[in-house]
Amino acid sequence: MDPTVESEIFKALEKTRLLIGEKKEIQYSRCGRTDKGVSAVGQVIALYLRSKRKDIDAHNKHSGETVPEEQDGQPGEIDYVRVLNGVLPKDIRIVGWCPVPSDFSARFSCLSREYKYFFWSDNLNLSVMETAGKKLIGEHDFRNFCKMDAVKVHNYRRNVMSFEISPCNMRFQGHQLYAIKIKGSAFLWHQVRCMVAVLFMIGQGLESPEVIDALLDTRTLRKPQYLMAPEIPLVLLSCEFEGLKFSCSSDAGQALHAHLENECRLYHLQAAIFHEALLSHLPLSIGAENKDASSNGVTRKKASHVPLMSRETEPSYEERRAKLETAKLRA
Repeated sequence: MDPTVESEIFKALEKTRLLIGEKKEIQYSRCGRTDKGVSAVGQVIALYLRSKRKDIDAHNKHSGETVPEEQDGQPGEIDYVRVLNGVLPKDIRIVGWCPVPSDFSARFSCLSREYKYFFWSDNLNLSVMETAGKKLIGEHDFRNFCKMDAVKVHNYRRNVMSFEISPCNMRFQGHQLYAIKIKGSAFLWHQVRCMVAVLFMIGQGLESPEVIDALLDTRTLRKPQYLMAPEIPLVLLSCEFEGLKFSCSSDAGQALHAHLENECRLYHLQAAIFHEALLSHLPLSIGAENKDASSNGVTRKKASHVPLMSRETEPSYEERRAKLETAKLRA
């Protein structure tokens, strides 16, 4: 099995001897689960760790103030960021820590999550995409915009707080890089990637913005079969909590900044090498032959597109539950 970010973090915690018990004993929680290939720059986890702190009240709750460095001759807290980043793989980094109450849950205490999905503008109608995306704002039943898990999930209503499309500070061969930014209280399995896939169809002129309204009307429509948007451009941007102030020592912060800057430089160098190969070895005719292809990975030729409302549909939640109950009876 391939290593995950979570497994690498626990490996680092064990190596640095910061764990104070087994995983099931340390009240471990994470704010969100990301698909394989999806990145996160604002993921939050919570767990008990070894500590130098003594300022815990009678209810076993922290004061909420961090003590990262020595004060008044008293030892400061362990420099978790520096210690863990010293043993983690270079593509995984801790950016801050914060003491929390003993009843805190990274998942259930979270007020909102915000995602970004990067994409090249290509031939997409961004204005129409944004109009369609605004229809997602509010509390809706999003079962037609997710991978349904009838075993664990029984409520598919979620609240999308904001939606916007904005340009990024990057261009390539005349194409502008954009990002969809979407914020919600919580998201279903694959929800963001499903929403983006439908928005791409709308941006290509393959579907109208009104298809969003139809897909949100779960009383009369089951989810049509369609492919999700690719996982690589999706990033969990931030997780919002009430009253938490994450901190990082000055030394660890400087080291983190230098590391991230160096990684950016390395990836820009790699991009420059691929660009050189593109300029040196690919004839211009190849680009002309594939001008309808999309770098976002989901484009289909208009002639082969089957409208969403005409496609085969997936089993409904009720059908999935009935199948599960039948399987239980047979067992």
